[in-house]
Order: sequence, then structure tokens, then C-alpha cells
Amino acid sequence: MLSSLFLLCGSTLAADIQPPRTFKEAKKIAWKLYAGHEKTFYCGCEYKGNRVDLESCGYQPRKNANRAGRIEWEHVVPAWVIGHQRQCWQNGGRKNCTANDPVFSKAEADLHNLVPSIGEVNGDRSNFALGMLSDKPSQYGACPMVVNFKQKTAMPPERTRGAAARIYLYMADRYRLRLSKLDRRVYEAWSRQYPVSEWERWRNQANACAMGWGNPYVGEINLARCRQTLGRR
Repeated sequence: MLSSLFLLCGSTLAADIQPPRTFKEAKKIAWKLYAGHEKTFYCGCEYKGNRVDLESCGYQPRKNANRAGRIEWEHVVPAWVIGHQRQCWQNGGRKNCTANDPVFSKAEADLHNLVPSIGEVNGDRSNFALGMLSDKPSQYGACPMVVNFKQKTAMPPERTRGAAARIYLYMADRYRLRLSKLDRRVYEAWSRQYPVSEWERWRNQANACAMGWGNPYVGEINLARCRQTLGRR
């Protein structure tokens, strides 16, 4: 079923859509796609331009107030994770992968894997896996994101666990990324426990109009609806 949905990218409509070639291009598109839907992924803070309204979600900086005040585009599946499964990283790190590995470049620029995040949260999460923790949320004020630096694990708020899980499962399928048995069990459980939201459906359709295909774990997309969306880019 999943492979047949991925074949959408071979359709006539999809052929007219040119996905971003680089992370830089992807970020430029993402700013436009999220216009009118300006809320950070984990904490639900409102933002305008590059500036985060921390009071809108009760966010309190843990350590870096300057970085907490700005938006950064986070890879839900970190670029580090993607790269460490490819030879290019061993021969020169992310810079080498971006320049010389077409598969890595496509994964790095995949809009389905990018979300607007508070800069401090993005920095704290780093390349940590998403998973369950026993810690109680306390690091970021009213934002219930948890980062355990010793365990190198981040636990997203309940409202984003399903979406994050479906992104992980999609990326693993599309780019043949290895997931540990534990991580796969967690993400499959989150996907079942936290159903697809209307916001996810909107995001999947918007990203499909920029990429040429959707995330099958979220649901079907309609590329015929893309002309209006693409016209706004």
C-alpha cells in the first residue's frame, strides 16, 4: 500500500512539481507554506516572521533566551541520524553528504521532515531520539517538552507524538533508514494512540504540493488541489 502511494510522484501532476534540492531551498519554501499557520511544532507558540511570541504558550527559556526567541527549521529525524547511516558522513560529515550524496540531499531537503521549532528547543534536542521518559515537564515553563541530556532522549508533548511518529516512519520507509526495534515499537504505538489531526492533514497536503508526494502514514493527498497552493509560492 505504501509503495503504491509513493508512486504518486510519477504522475503527470507530480512531474510538474520540482521539490527543493537543498535544505536552504526547503526552508525558503517552508516559510511560505506555513504562512497563516504560524505555531511552533512542539510548544505551540505563535510566531511572526522569525520571532517567537513566548508569552503565547507560556514558554520560559531554560538557558538561552536569545535562541529561544527565534524560529529554526528542525529536522524531526535529525540530519545527523540520516547521515550516520551513509558512507558520505564517514568521509567528511554533513558538509560532504550535502555536496556529494544525492540521497542525503533529498532527505535533508524533505519538507515532510521539517517543522518550525523554538531555537532553544531545537538546540537542546540536538540529534537525540524521540522517546518516552519518566521526567516531568519542567524545563520550558508551560511547554511540556522534555529533553534528558544524560539519556540523549527527547519526549515531545502528547499532542505532537503522533505527528512526530508518522514523520519518523515515513522517513525510514522513503530513505531506507534503520530504526531500532524499540524506536519502531514506540513510533508505531504513538501513531495508533494519537490519531491524525486536521493540522496534520493540512500540512501533508501543503507539503505534497511542494514535494510532489505526501506522507502515506498521514493519509491521501490530492495533487489536483496544488495549483492554487503553488500559485502562492
